[in-house]
Amino acid sequence: MAMYQPLDLLPTWGVFILTAVLLFLSAEAGYLLGRRMRYRWPDRTESGVGSMVGASLALLGFLLAFITGVALNIFNGRLQLVVSEANAIGTTYLRAAYLDEPISTESRRLLREYVDLRLAALDGAQRAEAIARSTQIHDELWSLAVEVARQTPTPTAALYISALNELIDLHTERVNMELGIRVPPVIVLGLYLVAMFTMVLIGIHGSYSEKRNLLALMVMIIILSVVFLLVVELDRSHQGLLRIPQDALIDLQRQMQAGP
Repeated sequence: MAMYQPLDLLPTWGVFILTAVLLFLSAEAGYLLGRRMRYRWPDRTESGVGSMVGASLALLGFLLAFITGVALNIFNGRLQLVVSEANAIGTTYLRAAYLDEPISTESRRLLREYVDLRLAALDGAQRAEAIARSTQIHDELWSLAVEVARQTPTPTAALYISALNELIDLHTERVNMELGIRVPPVIVLGLYLVAMFTMVLIGIHGSYSEKRNLLALMVMIIILSVVFLLVVELDRSHQGLLRIPQDALIDLQRQMQAGP
């Protein structure tokens, strides 16, 4: 089952703008709150806020580094599965050539269609249909493999069945990794809350000065927004700017089309 993030509804630029606006509004809210506190309790406003800002920024930096590492591990896992799946399909395709006719030709035809479907699944509009058809091809290939095993139970047939079994397992792993294993939405929400409250503290601290350094504030907001964007893009690697390279499958598709 696919796991969706609330931010999936927004394009890349929308995530960046939303993050920057939320952080800026949080800083402004903190600034206004700090000025009000300064007006009502002028002798108590500044006590300890500077150290709280430092601690909050340190915690936010740690959380950003940790969650970026989690998202990067997910991205690398998806990348490795693309290569592993391409290798498994290629091995199954080569071993299918040793099967008796007409099973050999039919199996290789199904495998060529299977590669096309794996690439078509990258398109969100075709994903559900491509995955459903991929599962049907699994059943058809397995039925043919069972027939081979009954007619000619040779070591060659056993090697082919082993490769086919690995292909089916990798399909399940890749679908789950692409759609089901993501940074949990509650963690993303928590990260946003920590960042917003940190900006509130920064705004309160900035209200103690007679002059605000808006340029420094905007630079910090842009930096934080870029890091948030990086986390989101790594997490949505099947649809964002940081897409998983499909070169292994594309090369395999080209080789199959050029071969017999």
